Amino acid sequence: MSQLPPVPDAAPLTDAEMAAASVGGLTRLSGPIVLADSDPQWPVLFGREARRLRALLGGRVLALSHVGSTSVPGLCAKPIIDLDLTVADSADEAAYLPELEAAGYRLSVREPDFHEHRVLKGPDTDINLHVWSPGSPEATRHLIFRDWLRVNEADRQRYGALKRELAQRPYAYVHQYNNDKAALIREIYARAVAARGG
Repeated sequence: MSQLPPVPDAAPLTDAEMAAASVGGLTRLSGPIVLADSDPQWPVLFGREARRLRALLGGRVLALSHVGSTSVPGLCAKPIIDLDLTVADSADEAAYLPELEAAGYRLSVREPDFHEHRVLKGPDTDINLHVWSPGSPEATRHLIFRDWLRVNEADRQRYGALKRELAQRPYAYVHQYNNDKAALIREIYARAVAARGG
């Protein structure tokens, strides 16, 4: 079995770090975090985005996955579809970004120091399109976490309960909400890796 990525130990993102990574600056929340109950339309929306991305990029799509809470049946989520797209080199924006921008996608995050991570927003559906290079440990973590929550009801309920609790807090930016989920995510991810023999 190949070595699984270790449990992430990165410090929470500061407002300044997130502002530096945000293309066009940070967007302040206009109200509370909005969570929705699990929706059978979420996989349908992923499928539509996946078809559009494959039509735009063809063979440059090395992998494309539905990740995040909308990919886990029975889990509440912000109604934003998260997709992980793997291309040959996520830092080589000229190889994929022009076609995506021409189709209405908009680059919103550029993180050269975090696995050359990029995030784009969609032309119509509310999405986070995460772009990675092959072998990205973070993309692998997303899949392990998703697959574990799909089959482990206790951790799925624990994670959902924390999200609902945190959504009541008055956050200024969404990354602050994500920071407060991180400890439980690391705990659940460690169990998932241990269960796989990693």
